[in-house]
Amino acid sequence: MRVVVAPDKFRGTATAGEICAAVAEVVLARGGTVRSVPQSDGGEGMLDVFGGADRTTDVTGPLGVPVTAAWRLDPGGRAVVETSAACGLALAGGAAGNRPEQATTRGVGELLAAALRAGATRILVGLGGSATTDGGAGAVAALEEQGMAGALAAAEVLVCCDVDTRFTDAARVFGPQKGADPEAVRRLTERLRAQRQRYLARYGLDPQLVRGSGAAGGLGGGLAVLGARLVPGHDLLAVESGLDAALDEGPDLVVTGEGRLDATSLAGKVVGGVARRAAARGIEVVAVVGAAARGVRPPGVTVLSLTERVGRERALSDATGSVRTVLGEWLDARAG
Repeated sequence: MRVVVAPDKFRGTATAGEICAAVAEVVLARGGTVRSVPQSDGGEGMLDVFGGADRTTDVTGPLGVPVTAAWRLDPGGRAVVETSAACGLALAGGAAGNRPEQATTRGVGELLAAALRAGATRILVGLGGSATTDGGAGAVAALEEQGMAGALAAAEVLVCCDVDTRFTDAARVFGPQKGADPEAVRRLTERLRAQRQRYLARYGLDPQLVRGSGAAGGLGGGLAVLGARLVPGHDLLAVESGLDAALDEGPDLVVTGEGRLDATSLAGKVVGGVARRAAARGIEVVAVVGAAARGVRPPGVTVLSLTERVGRERALSDATGSVRTVLGEWLDARAG
């Protein structure tokens, strides 16, 4: 049995790499072979797809307090940057600790400038998990102040996002989960509308016309006006990580997974993307997930919910052990 393992992280309980290791242990114990290809849609955990961070830079955090942001630069000049490392909601203390109207993306601009100075010619930017709704104003200002806005335009910058939200809709769609009450959402929306006009006047590009420009509170649009290209995160990372190449080798089974399977899993996220790629090649897929929303099942995919099979408490406290138990039982039953 030849198995490709391609999960996303189980947020808060296990990294994609840890899930890969758990699955590999189960498969190898049953005489199979494994190719592990951790996945991401561009959110937190994107660095794991490429082997993790290999350097850090001190930058401005979301609420102005300096933070040390981890990132990666490969020998060929490809840099990998996670927005959450510089302006993540977790760095702001979650929604309860965040100040959504003050939260800034400046640190992201500083991180991109550091990558460019270090020799990056191709930068992959993940947009998940931000605390911000500043339309990328902080990041753009930091790049301009350091004289790096032109360098960003000259490099190949691919911004991974998994939403279609447009620039001026960012506050309405994402503001509440970042701690913004209805009045703050209104003010943030007005600020984004004004920022849209400033970007159009200065750079000649209307961010509202760019699909996904509202990602990370409009950071997607701010980077787009500087010349970055917004792309579906998992589609890009499936190629960059070697997943497509691994599937082309014709494995017998693909194991994917994530912390919670819901409707969004089928729209641009890892489980849905892996399932579509495997189905196109006629490969069987099993998705091991922490929990699954009622009625959500990717077509043709066997879904194994840890919560349903071992209970919520164990699924949360021992995600990798639960994966080993549940997948092992399923493989044994499948083998007859």
